[in-house]
Amino acid sequence: MPVRFPAPLKPGDTIAITAPSTGVPAALHTQLDGAKQALEQRGFIVLEGECLRTSYKNKSADKALRARELMSFLTRPDIHAVMPPWGGDLAIEILELLDFTLLSQTQPKWFSGYSDLSTLHFPLTMLAGWATLHGPNLMELGSQQVDQTTQGIWSVLEAPRGTQVEQRASQYHQDGPCQGCPDAKTGFRLTQPTRWKRLDGLHGNLEIHGRLAGGCLDTLARLAGTRFGNLPRFCEQHQQEGVILYIENVEMNPCELTRALYSLRLHGWFHAVSGVLVGRHAAPDASTPEHQSQWDALNSALGDLPVPVLYDLDIGHIPPQLSLVNGALAAVYFQDNAGQVVQTL
Repeated sequence: MPVRFPAPLKPGDTIAITAPSTGVPAALHTQLDGAKQALEQRGFIVLEGECLRTSYKNKSADKALRARELMSFLTRPDIHAVMPPWGGDLAIEILELLDFTLLSQTQPKWFSGYSDLSTLHFPLTMLAGWATLHGPNLMELGSQQVDQTTQGIWSVLEAPRGTQVEQRASQYHQDGPCQGCPDAKTGFRLTQPTRWKRLDGLHGNLEIHGRLAGGCLDTLARLAGTRFGNLPRFCEQHQQEGVILYIENVEMNPCELTRALYSLRLHGWFHAVSGVLVGRHAAPDASTPEHQSQWDALNSALGDLPVPVLYDLDIGHIPPQLSLVNGALAAVYFQDNAGQVVQTL
């Protein structure tokens, strides 16, 4: 199935907000309003869904209502993008309720975010052929100060088709995951120097080319082996161009990360990729040398791959992060513990 790209966003377009996973509790409605205002200041019309401002048992509403609202927003021709406030935990409940056949026949629109939203991004690309954006959540866009890396989402969402979008490694990243959303005035606390690394420990330059596919490993590992997560088929369809798999870990301890990565190996996810990109991990690491560490997990599962593996990239729950488009042709350049990603939309 060919990858189809949404039209670029422009002032006057309508952006719908719904929470297909976890809703926004009352204590954070002010931050949500700030994020909405940021969209309006860019000239967009904002439409709120019913599944948004409540959160109970880790979800915004029951699965039928969440699925119905998301399908409505994804298929309505007067809506140009769907931007959930954030991810959550239980988007997987609605997968079987979404009509991916209908979506494959529908003009795509931008669907953006990260974390549990990967549960939806991935099958939208694999089954419906939509290019989807893994990047900052809406709740991270409403601060008075938004860093350059996070702002890069607009260079993707508003770019004309055929544009090459270049994003560089951040200079600094936060010392831990974002708890809910960044400070409304100052944004993220970017204090730690960013250093991209090669898993093989070498320092030479690298180039990796292929179509991007990936997201949050915590949820993608649950899709592997199902029709919603058939990466080997995607690799076969795009074998001439290659596929770059990118992943990030938010909650799995090192042993669970090892098991998840080996599960992907057993499902054939690494057999035909041209490279692997791993984001900074947000999960706890080993406390003593006797225990498996996050690096040990990567080295155990990925260290013998015949393709380049880069880690500690600007992907995932330790902000800031790049805006990566599932399905986009990309070139990744690595040099001197930094790098850049160039995507063709």
